[in-house]
Amino acid sequence: MMSRSRLTTLCYIEKDDCYLMMHRISKKNDINKDKWIGIGGHFEEDESPEECLLREAKEETGLTLTSYQFRGIVTFDCEDYPTEYMCLYTADGYEGVMTECTEGKLEWVPKKQIPELNLWKGDLIFFDLLEKEEPFFSLKLCYYKDGTLYRAVLNGEELENVL
Repeated sequence: MMSRSRLTTLCYIEKDDCYLMMHRISKKNDINKDKWIGIGGHFEEDESPEECLLREAKEETGLTLTSYQFRGIVTFDCEDYPTEYMCLYTADGYEGVMTECTEGKLEWVPKKQIPELNLWKGDLIFFDLLEKEEPFFSLKLCYYKDGTLYRAVLNGEELENVL
C-alpha cells in the first residue's frame, strides 16, 4: 500500500467578501478536529497541484472550479508528523451546486470574521498575506505536538512578531 502523500492542496473559495470554510467536525482521529479550514487534501499518485485542487474541490463541495490562483506554498513542520508541503490557492469562479461534505460542515464566512474562528495560529499569517494581495509566497510554520506555533518563516525571513 502506498503511503499518504506529504503534498497537499488547500483552497479558499471566495464569494461576496466571504471564504468557503469547512468546520472539521466529522472525521475520527482528525488532526484538524474542531478547526475551521479551507477545502483540499492529499495528492494522489501522478497528480499535479491543479489536478489535486480540482478533484478535492469537486469531492468536498460538489463545485467545479473555473477560476483559481496559486498563491503560495506552506511548509508544515510538526513534532511527530512528517513534514507536509501545502499548495495554497484561492478561487473566485465555480460552477455547480454545493453539496454536503463528509469531512465537515461547509459555511460561507465573512472574511472579517475569520480571525474569530477556531483556526491554527499560522493560518492567520497566510490569511493576512492573502488579504494584502501578497504575490506568491513561501511560508514555513513550525508547531509543537500540542498544536502551539513556535516558529514562522516567510520567504526565508523569521517572523518575530506573530508568536
